[in-house]
Amino acid sequence: MKTAILTDTNSGILTKEAESLGIHVMPMPVLIDDEVYFEGESITEEEFYSALTGGRNVSTSQPSPGDVLDTWDRLFSEGYDQIVYIPMSSGLSSSCMTAKGYAQDDYEGKVFVADNHRISVTLRTAVLGAKKMADRGEDGKSIAEFLEKDAYNSSIYLAVDTLDYLKKGGRVSSAAAALGTLLSIKPILTIQGEKLEPFANMRGSMKRCQEKMLDALKDDVARRFADVDPEKILVGLTGAGLSEEEEAEWMKMGREAFPKAQLFFDPLSASVVAHTGPGAVGLGVSADNE
Repeated sequence: MKTAILTDTNSGILTKEAESLGIHVMPMPVLIDDEVYFEGESITEEEFYSALTGGRNVSTSQPSPGDVLDTWDRLFSEGYDQIVYIPMSSGLSSSCMTAKGYAQDDYEGKVFVADNHRISVTLRTAVLGAKKMADRGEDGKSIAEFLEKDAYNSSIYLAVDTLDYLKKGGRVSSAAAALGTLLSIKPILTIQGEKLEPFANMRGSMKRCQEKMLDALKDDVARRFADVDPEKILVGLTGAGLSEEEEAEWMKMGREAFPKAQLFFDPLSASVVAHTGPGAVGLGVSADNE
């Protein structure tokens, strides 16, 4: 049984890296002034940030039905017997449930859509874990069932540097955004399950937000991962358009907070940054189940 592991670029895995990892990825559409681009393929990171900060109209969309089905058919034509598709959380997009409908209607027993309830760094670790399971010869149904069972064994925090992009997306009012900017308020959001929810509002620098998020994640690890070997804890740090110095400092803070964990950095996907804006930072935790 040859099983393909497929995700989308909300995992932080772009096409080039996916090829080296032996997995497959659906590029997420990015709309700039109503023209469609695909993350990691037809638009570079520099071009995306230039559009985002240059006043152009930037939005996101889910993959089209045709692109999803064409990708599945291509993988079968390449010799795969089954596909495990792991898109972003159903609580953040309808793309997961839409794909489940396609799979049940026309690909039953061949495509297994796993609602892993994750995004960004925790989705990445789930995808890499699924690839290990496929390499061991486990079938698509077993892999998808494990991913859904393990879905909530994760935690994410995300701090936003500016309220402008949340305002553009209708997530905060213009008045609230103006007041928040005046008071230098930076919201921290969290995903403990399906949806992105408010966690805290911090005043001052992003470093204060980073310290707050590290403390929150340490508390999550102590309460929810107490039985996990500290060396099996996976901590992913992320950011939107960070400089090399900012990334290095964020990694240093993470290493000091989690000296035994498996630590990595992965940039936020364009689909997320379109809503948070540049300068956002975050982190997430899950467990290595090997």
